[in-house]
Amino acid sequence: MADSPAAEHSASESDVRALLHAAAPDLVELPLRLVAEGWDNAIWRLGDDLAVRIPRRDVAAPLIRHEQRALPVLGPWLAELGVLSPVPVVNGQPTSSFPWAWSVTPWFSGERALGLPREDNGAWAADLARALGAIHRPAPDDAPSNPFRGNPLATRDGGMQERLAQFRDQPALHDAWAAGLAAPLSTERVWIHGDVHPGNVLVRDTRIAALIDFGDVTAGDPAYDLAAHWLLFDRAGRTAFRDATRDRYDGTTWTRARAWAAYLTLVFLTQSDDLPEYREIGTSTAAELALPAST
Repeated sequence: MADSPAAEHSASESDVRALLHAAAPDLVELPLRLVAEGWDNAIWRLGDDLAVRIPRRDVAAPLIRHEQRALPVLGPWLAELGVLSPVPVVNGQPTSSFPWAWSVTPWFSGERALGLPREDNGAWAADLARALGAIHRPAPDDAPSNPFRGNPLATRDGGMQERLAQFRDQPALHDAWAAGLAAPLSTERVWIHGDVHPGNVLVRDTRIAALIDFGDVTAGDPAYDLAAHWLLFDRAGRTAFRDATRDRYDGTTWTRARAWAAYLTLVFLTQSDDLPEYREIGTSTAAELALPAST
């Protein structure tokens, strides 16, 4: 996406150790090093098997709470399929020196699907379909709320029309969005991951190792998650993905999923100038959506 915003509250190594000392003193002496710093969170590797997830901005703080609420529920469902997820092992709380919730989670080995060839990803397309199907169960009333994910397409139409106006030479994106808007609204309110894309899928030995980054987890239309099969796979992989759903989703859900794929395509194309690997997701997905008689 664009340049990462400045941290509103930076946590140094000594700060992180102080948080650990308060919440998990048995972990405080483990080796600790900063391994990633994104828009919302800094990730510190803790020993060989753990990670510390620390918000950088106030807007990201609720996302940690959402993971702490949802992952103890969703994680076991995924584990039944052999797919790992970052279920917190420590739910860190705000302190007098740090204002937000934070977590200690497992550390997973594996390669992100970001940049992997679409034709190779098809080997685990059915795995992802089954994993999302495991998540897509009725959600309780207190499931985390998210104004941007899993809601009716019409709620994003204003921003989408602005983006479509920049890409008048992409009729497939226009058609996909129009068809999705015209499709019946979802009657489902199920758990959804909310951010399934190649950067949030870890692969090992041609299988899914883990689904990560559940900060946008919420309840809503499963079509939002299903859009990922356009972001990740070629036509053969998409067929394998859909075959593995065993008629779980109806045709109108797939129509909305294609519309969400068009939406995400333009997000990646318009907000990834400094991250070419993410812009490539948009470029390749636009090409897939333009294929004739494509699934």
